[in-house]
Amino acid sequence: MTSAAIFLLVISAFIHATWNFIGKRDDPSARFFLFANTAGVMLLSPVAFANLHMLRQFPASVWWLLAITGLFQAIYFQGLAGAYRAGHLSVAYPLARSSPVIMVAVVNLLIGRGYQLTPLSLTGMALVAVGGLLLPIGRLADWKLRDYLHASTLFALMAAVGTTGYSMADDAALRALRETVEANRVVLTLSYAFFEGISTFIWLGLFILIGRSNGDNSVKQPKLKFGNVALAGLGICLAYSLVLLAMTLAKNVSYVVAFRQLSIPIGALLGVTLLREPRSVTKFVAITIMLAGLVFVAIF
Repeated sequence: MTSAAIFLLVISAFIHATWNFIGKRDDPSARFFLFANTAGVMLLSPVAFANLHMLRQFPASVWWLLAITGLFQAIYFQGLAGAYRAGHLSVAYPLARSSPVIMVAVVNLLIGRGYQLTPLSLTGMALVAVGGLLLPIGRLADWKLRDYLHASTLFALMAAVGTTGYSMADDAALRALRETVEANRVVLTLSYAFFEGISTFIWLGLFILIGRSNGDNSVKQPKLKFGNVALAGLGICLAYSLVLLAMTLAKNVSYVVAFRQLSIPIGALLGVTLLREPRSVTKFVAITIMLAGLVFVAIF
């Protein structure tokens, strides 16, 4: 990856871990993420509206990809909310972030783009995934298969599937846009992020409505704090916009997905310090392995 892409992803990692901390602490629910996503869309709207003339240059494939990425973003937020309700940030967040590293690499291999991945970068991705597998374990001596069958773990994997889906869709869409739309890279990326946010709003809103029709509204939900929702929305908007920009600077989306997992130790640290979640040697070993993997991905 280029130094510019790495710089963007480092900033994005800190922002991403922070908005996830806010969501876990305040209201780990799809409703919270729906309003936060809406706040992010509003922040992006001036850029999108000022460049509406670009829309006529968008190929039809991009609109289909926007529908797909919105669906996977909604799956991601639903999984994230469930994982945070059922478990700790210091476990659910790293697991949800690390699993897509392998998933995206596998998809790239299946679609014939594996030649873009070096053996050492694949080793780094594998290390990130191994660290993620170690996280749910309290002690290695007490390892059991059911450690991975916890609701938080399953929801985190659901979030990982969402991340994999929207990462692949966004990569394909941005490649298509760069080939057909003549516009500044930043402006084009932010405009795309705006429409992605709208697609996510539609899908996530639909999921919430379906859930309520099935009786999920029986639980009284806490009142949302506007300031925290707005702050999380800013984080969602800014963090992923930086990731989208990094995608335009990397030769393969697998590198971006892997390196953005720098947010893993940041999120885990926020969990064990500010939320006072349990600490364990295994947890810190797992995070160290992930960091080693990230170094391999960045360098090779």
